[in-house]
Parts: sequence; structure tokens; C-alpha cells
Amino acid sequence: MPKELTWRKAIDKVLAASSKALHYNEITERIISEGYRTSLGATPAATVNAQISSSIKKNGEKSPYIRVDKGTFALRGGSVSSATTKPKLTPEVTESEDSEEQYDIVTSFGMFWRKDAVEWAATPKLLGMQQIGATPVDFNKQLGIYLLYDGREVIYVGRTTDRPLGRRLYEHTLDRLSARWDRFSWFGLLPVADSGQLKPLPDSFMAAKLIPALEAILIEALEPRQNRKRGDDLAAVEYLQRIDPEIEKKKVKATLDAALNKL
Repeated sequence: MPKELTWRKAIDKVLAASSKALHYNEITERIISEGYRTSLGATPAATVNAQISSSIKKNGEKSPYIRVDKGTFALRGGSVSSATTKPKLTPEVTESEDSEEQYDIVTSFGMFWRKDAVEWAATPKLLGMQQIGATPVDFNKQLGIYLLYDGREVIYVGRTTDRPLGRRLYEHTLDRLSARWDRFSWFGLLPVADSGQLKPLPDSFMAAKLIPALEAILIEALEPRQNRKRGDDLAAVEYLQRIDPEIEKKKVKATLDAALNKL
């Protein structure tokens, strides 16, 4: 079995094989698909971004990487074009070289998660993965905004401040909405550590980042037809739902019981 590459060597192989600059999300997906890494942690995309950004910050022009656009990188010496940025009415936000997009207001989100994939209790497990194979994160204690759907229609919008996301959703399995929703989406503010734990809420947010964050939430939640892009601040932080293992265990038990009853 081939030895697992370090993050840096895996990044170098992906960028060397690409004819164009890549967003760190795409770099991460290629590292996983090519099997360069199997130990991914809970936030592999953020790890890739941090590896490249810290090299640029520490080594400057001696770094093997160049930043082409926000979150987009190439190997130094390659042929890449620089994007032209139009002037904005809102104040410019100076982005540090090692900053991660997941920490710009909305840190993580999940779209159209299934209600029946959760074992509902007062403290349910809301499990998500940044990429297939990454360490699952439990978003039960996440804070932010959530939406309930009946099919594809939004029937309720709520917030989690005094009570965390898992508790609020559990309450909706008992209240007047209990039979009316089958999926939910959520947008969280608590950052996610590579260990899979949720970090504390930041003390403050930069005002210039609020407008794009609000726009991004609305685009993702409402999916307006004329918007050709997804929310910029959310592109790197979507988590895929993972079914609660307890539900899988119950399915296996039910199958075995059914088989035994036929004997």
C-alpha cells in the first residue's frame, strides 16, 4: 500500500497536474479522489487553504504558490491571469494571507438535510461531513439560522440563539409543525475545528462582511432563478448530511428480525 502523502506534497501534485489555477475546494476534492490522503480530519478544505496561505504569508515570493483570486491558487511560474476587481461601495476588507473563508460570518451550512436521517431527541446528533471520508461533525450545538421545508417549499424560518440548533429542531418535531416538514437547511456561525469540535462564537464581525453573508444565505436558501452563482461566502463550507448511526443499527435489526420471523 503506498505511503500517504503530506498535505503539502499532495497539494503540489494536484497543482502540478493542473493546467489552470484551482480553488482550494477543488484541490481538496482532487487530493481525495486521487487517494493522496486518507487521513482528512473534519475540515480538509480549510486545511488545504491554511497550508497554502501560510506558505505565501511566511515565504512571500519564495513560496511555491501564488494567490490568483480569493481562495484560488497556482504554482509559481505557471501561466495564470489576474482577475480585475471592480470598485465597491462597501468598505474594503483587508484579508489576511492565512485567513479562511469559513470564518467570514457564516462558518458552515447544510442544505436540504433529511428529517428522517436524524434520531430525534432533546440533544440529537446532526452529523455532517465537509467531504466524503472526512471526520463527521456534530452540529447539534450550532448557532445561526434554519429553514424547514415541506418538499421544496419553505414553511418556517427560525434562529438559534438561546437554544442550539439541535434543540430547536427537536422542538419542531413536537409542535404544530411536526407533521409539516420533511427537510431542513441551516446556516451556522460557530467555527469548526479540524478535530470536529465547534469553536466559540467570535466576539464581533466586520460590518463590510455582513452584506455578502446575508446575500449568500438568501441565494442558497431561496435559489432564485436569475442568480447564476451560489453565495460567495458559502462555497467552501457546505456539509453533507450523514445518517445517524443509530438509525442504521435499527434498520439492520429490523431486517434481521424480519428474516428470523420468516424462518
